[in-house]
Amino acid sequence: MAIIKLDNVSYYYKAYNDDGTVGTAMGVEGVTLDIEQGSFVALVGHNGCGKSTLAKLLNGLLVPASGTVTVNGLDTSVKDNIFEIRKNVGMVFQNPDNQMVASIVEEDVAFGPENLGVAQPEIVERVYGALEQVGMSEYAKRSPHRLSGGQKQRIAIAGALAIRPQVLVLDESTAMLDPLGRREVLQVAHQLNAEGLTVVLITHFMEEVLDCDKVVVMNGGHVVKTGTPNEIFNDEQLLNDVGLKAPRAVALAKKLADAGFAVTANCADARMLGGEVCRNLTKK
Repeated sequence: MAIIKLDNVSYYYKAYNDDGTVGTAMGVEGVTLDIEQGSFVALVGHNGCGKSTLAKLLNGLLVPASGTVTVNGLDTSVKDNIFEIRKNVGMVFQNPDNQMVASIVEEDVAFGPENLGVAQPEIVERVYGALEQVGMSEYAKRSPHRLSGGQKQRIAIAGALAIRPQVLVLDESTAMLDPLGRREVLQVAHQLNAEGLTVVLITHFMEEVLDCDKVVVMNGGHVVKTGTPNEIFNDEQLLNDVGLKAPRAVALAKKLADAGFAVTANCADARMLGGEVCRNLTKK
């Protein structure tokens, strides 16, 4: 069952022409997409393809110029629905420092439920429950500004979880992190998904989508293909057309398979691929 549905959705930004008149620039156009409850969906594409615009349409931060976005059947264009929609769709953005609103971690995580009018005893329960979910309980009394980038993003995720959403949208949330920080955030996202949370990951790191249920490829404001990671990575023409590359391990595995090695053609784990190559060489 789809928890979020987009039906022929378009959104345009205000833009100024060279002669000073006001025009429009396309954000997304004609997007139709279902996000199934409990799924892990990745949106990929090069910069400016419309990924972040689409992310903001999912919880009513932006309202379609045409078409409809519904969350649990609630239309995001209806003002009376926005409060409930934003309770159901939590957002975590690219820069963790821009999301910190308090000087103590537990106070930062409490910000969302406090603004929802949640009773104080339940706020405490939600804060510590969310911190435990992201593996940051021991940092509750710390200053968020003294944490690493990956830890800050986990705190930001905890803040979103404290609202008790059904969907978590990560809008380029790993873009400013080092490899360790990216792994930390992705591990948390997949664990939350395993516990039943719907996750939408917007990223330009193709290796991050390997374990997703569905990949949505965008280009020029349009959805050009949806499919499993294997379906996307095996479509070389598509990747070339939209300026994306398969993860290195996948590309190497495919070349080895084409050369006659008995390796998994879509192997994405470098260590696993190395093991398969070694077994092939030993047999020979």
